[in-house]
This record gives sequence, structure tokens and C-alpha cells, in this order.
Amino acid sequence: MKISKSRGRWPTWGRVAILFGVVSLAASGVMSGQGQPYFSQQTLPRGQNIAPAFEGWEANPDGTFNMLFGYFNRNWEEQPHVPIGPDNTIDPGGPDQRQPTLFFPRRNKFVFRVRVPKDFGKKELVWTLTSNGKTERAYATLKDDYRLDPRVLQTNTHMRLAVLGYPEFDKDMEANVAPIVKLEGDTRRTVKVGEPLSLSAFVTDDGRLKAQAAPPGVDSDTTALGLRVAWFVYRGPGDKVTFDPPQFKVYQDKKPGGNSPFTPRWMPPPVPADHKYPVKVIFGTPGAYVVRVLAHDGGLDTAADVTVNVAGASSSKTAASVR
Repeated sequence: MKISKSRGRWPTWGRVAILFGVVSLAASGVMSGQGQPYFSQQTLPRGQNIAPAFEGWEANPDGTFNMLFGYFNRNWEEQPHVPIGPDNTIDPGGPDQRQPTLFFPRRNKFVFRVRVPKDFGKKELVWTLTSNGKTERAYATLKDDYRLDPRVLQTNTHMRLAVLGYPEFDKDMEANVAPIVKLEGDTRRTVKVGEPLSLSAFVTDDGRLKAQAAPPGVDSDTTALGLRVAWFVYRGPGDKVTFDPPQFKVYQDKKPGGNSPFTPRWMPPPVPADHKYPVKVIFGTPGAYVVRVLAHDGGLDTAADVTVNVAGASSSKTAASVR
């Protein structure tokens, strides 16, 4: 089994992109764990591994710190499910530190935070991830080079330093505040296979980042601006889960018609008058799941999770399916 290590590679390149006005990670030649630029890699649909990424750290008002992580799924289509355990662990304190178990294609930034104590000092927090026979690790530290503030975080997220026809963009980004998400109902649910589960979230935003479509080109990581809200599977196998209404993708899909905030010319849907985002979820496989709602304004985001225990189908439904 091949093991590769990465110490802080991602946030360093993120800062380079900001300092020199490079708004495309592909164009800047961001390096992979093997030392090759992403744009030189083959676009393989499946069979590749996932590289965890340490994005940087935030200071909390109480003196503690948040370590921010994301990942790079080298597959263009495959969405591996890696359960919490030896193949998906964060230590010390692991294995479970609220990391995902379902991994979307390509680069996914700032996916989750791990809080560490105020006396964390020079220690390391290590995310170990094994997928498709290969192990990689991301090492999180409180080195000053990796400090994140809202401006750095937003610029790395939307990859914009300016917006044509939007002269107030810089000022609005400086004043921007993350959306507020309130789940309706219990955060722990139980449902049977095949039965619809109703979920809903109440979401508000300050509206500082005005709605802007994703740029027409496909060669950058630039995302649309403006509030967007979607539900998705964060933990559990996602191949037999359906959402009604269908949700847009929360990850990069730059192909025309990809229905992602990174898809050329994609525009955030209108905000509902009641600010509610209801959805019905149907699970095709029993097990433990986490369904996440993500509210993103193009710069900052807020997530909320619902834990769902999915039991096997009832005997009547099983008999009906047999008939």
C-alpha cells in the first residue's frame, strides 16, 4: 500500500493565488501530492484515491482554534464511501471528528472544521484517508502562515479578486457575513427504506454579495455569487438516496449543464419568500446517514446536519416488492 504525505500544501498555493491575482488553480499549476500539476493529470473517471487537504486555521473568541479541512478526489465521477475507522480517521482524538465519509469528485474546499484547545501549541492534527488502495495524510498545525481570516477564506472559495460591472464587490466582500441556518424539527431521525423523510431548514443571509452567475469559461475554479442552499448526503453511501425536489451539486462540475455553482453561467435560484428549504429524502439502503444542508453565499457558508438511522423496509413493503 502506497502512502504519501502532505504538510500544508493547499493553503500555501491558495495564498499564492490571492497575492498574484491568479483566479484559476488550474492555470496556476497547483501541485498534486505526486508533484504534478492538476491540469497535466489524466481525467480518469474512477479508480483513483482521495487526498485530504489542510486548508488553514481560524482563531475562536474563547481562545480555541478551528482546523479547516477539505479534500481532492482525483476521480472525475466516482464518489467513494469511506466509513469512519482506520481508513478515515483524525488523530489525536479520533477516529471520528465529523469528517465526511462520502467524497464528491474533484477539489472540495473548507468542508469541515475540527476545534482544538487553546493550548494546542505546536502539535499536529492528522487526517488519514485510505481509498482505492492508497493512503494519504493531511497535517494540520497552527503555523502562522496558515492563519485564515474571512477575506482570505472567501477569496480562496470564489477565486475572484474583482467582478466586472460590480464596483462594490471588494467592499461587500469585506462586510460579508455567513448565512444563518436553522433546522426545523429534530436533528436525529429514524425512517424505513423506501419511505420519504421530510426535512426543512430556515435560511437567512445578509445579501452583501450580490447574485452573479459563474463565468462562462470552464478553465477556472470561480464560483457563482449569491445565496444558494442545497441538501446532500454527507455521510453514508449516496448512490441510492434521492431528493425531491432534486438538488444542485455542491461540488465542482464545470461541464455545460452540470448544475453546479461552478458550471459556466450557473445562477443561484431565487430565494423563497418564506426563506424555507424543504426536501423529501428517500433512502434505498439501510444504515446510518448524515444529511447536510449547506447555505453558501459564494464567499462564506454555514452547514447543519441531520443524523438519520435508516431501517430495513417493512414486511408489507417487502412482500409487495417480491410480488
